[in-house]
Amino acid sequence: MLKGKTDKSKLPSRHVTEGPQRAPHRSYYYAMGLSEEEINQPFVGVATCWNEAAPCNIALSRQAQAVKLGVKAASGTPREFTTITVTDGIAMGHEGMRSSLASREAIADTVELTMRGHGYDAIVGLAGCDKSLPGMMMAMVRLNTPSVFIYGGSILPGKAPAHKDIPEDFATRDLTVQDMFEAVGRHQSGNLSDAALAVLERAACPSAGACGGQFTANTMACVSEAIGLALFNSSGAPAPYESRDHYAEASGQAVMNLIEQNIRARDVVTRKSLENAARVVACTGGSTNAGLHLPAIAHEAGIEFYLEDVCEIFRDTPYFVDLKPGGQYVAKDLYHAGGLPVVMKELRKAGLVHEECMTSSGRSIGEELDMTDREADGKVIHPVETPITETGGVVGLKGNLAPEGAIVKVAGMPAEDQVFTGPARVFENEEEAFEAVKARGYEEGEVIVIRNEGPSGGPGMREMLATTAALSGQGMGKKVALITDGRFSGATRGFCVGHVGPEAAYGGPIALLKNGDMITIDAVKGEISVDLSDEKMDARRQAWPGPKPTNYASGALWKYAQLVGATYKGAVTHPGATAETHVYMDL
Repeated sequence: MLKGKTDKSKLPSRHVTEGPQRAPHRSYYYAMGLSEEEINQPFVGVATCWNEAAPCNIALSRQAQAVKLGVKAASGTPREFTTITVTDGIAMGHEGMRSSLASREAIADTVELTMRGHGYDAIVGLAGCDKSLPGMMMAMVRLNTPSVFIYGGSILPGKAPAHKDIPEDFATRDLTVQDMFEAVGRHQSGNLSDAALAVLERAACPSAGACGGQFTANTMACVSEAIGLALFNSSGAPAPYESRDHYAEASGQAVMNLIEQNIRARDVVTRKSLENAARVVACTGGSTNAGLHLPAIAHEAGIEFYLEDVCEIFRDTPYFVDLKPGGQYVAKDLYHAGGLPVVMKELRKAGLVHEECMTSSGRSIGEELDMTDREADGKVIHPVETPITETGGVVGLKGNLAPEGAIVKVAGMPAEDQVFTGPARVFENEEEAFEAVKARGYEEGEVIVIRNEGPSGGPGMREMLATTAALSGQGMGKKVALITDGRFSGATRGFCVGHVGPEAAYGGPIALLKNGDMITIDAVKGEISVDLSDEKMDARRQAWPGPKPTNYASGALWKYAQLVGATYKGAVTHPGATAETHVYMDL
């Protein structure tokens, strides 16, 4: 813990606090009530994605105050600031979803600019929603400052009140927002009344916090611990639990220890720690979006860790944590079963953890696991020796339909349901597909193709929970398959393949498909193919009219479409650490 006047000769804040020439700068700090002692201490950016867009974010401001107490207790000076969030649950199913993935880049960029502009020495970042978690971690690694991440916590599960119209399966289960999207599908099918839908929508989300299953937010929260940027077990407690504030305060103290030891984000985020994170995604049946976000975080460190590398880890990792949407339980249950430390302890038993990796506590993963005294409960967390399935809950695919790869979540699916062959029914965007699903304009046994939804061609690579949930609500989740160059929500279940690359806008094979083409998806072998010869594919490529025009000819989404790169590399928008000429901390 730092004591006395800090030597700022190697800290960024020297540029705004040290020497006679910085008197104007110091006058601003005095205007905000700082003392001379506080100005002389290291400055810690406390970055939050607080807003009133959705329950995921509304507890972040409270937790930020606890972080600041921890920083102050360890002789640092916290400087709170906020950035944006686009919340997928609100953006889902309409044009707003185009802003979601682009917001990840905006979060990383704005945090970077704030830290650079004000010369902060370290960062504690708080995030609660799908893209804000990777966005905040990307900023940490890009800046390479001493960094601690803290998740805002999950929502509590909902419970349906007694009502004559609510089906028994809805009445007895823990409810999440996924259930609401599936309820819409039942309602459209005439199997759920207006009254029941109204009751469910008031009960499904009873508190602050991010969606409760192992959807993208909770997946990336687990990643934050496994990769080492978050304190162990800090991600588990639901948002309403005031015990979260203890983790927040500890995170504030921890970042001061990292400053003292000069442990930076890239000392923590390494190839091996990325592999640890991918293991955790696989064994918990996490979101396919991790296949996008892990390469993006790696990119900020100058590490080539692409979709295929992520999927290689998935391939030989057992799935043993029984979480929704493929399983039964929610984030609160995982926390009460011991949380991510117990999960990683099981992975260690199978030799699947790099124990030497550093964490934000200043201790290694192995040292942290040695301090974990709980064991798998056999219900939420199964012993690794007796997993739910022998391979991970997320699978990578490659073939002549996706030369750059694709990804599918198979958690909870029996092996016989992981192979599907059927004729293509092609839609040019999500709206077309959703309208067809609502009208039952498809046949059992078909492969629904939704194209022109990639990062550039969408633009924005929209998630498609509304369409997949409607199919599940109609009882067709296992009777059709779905592929897209866009994304699926972490809450999606059923045989749904996303991230097909190259995307349609780049002339990838998905752009060349026609109704009736026979498509085979084999998640057991890791293959995805269309029954077309190379000659026929080449002929179609010659006749391809080019990318489908979009409505986004200016503004942020136009800019994003011009900059964004390939999906398998993480859909990033700048050259990354391999091209940098300096490290922020050393300027």
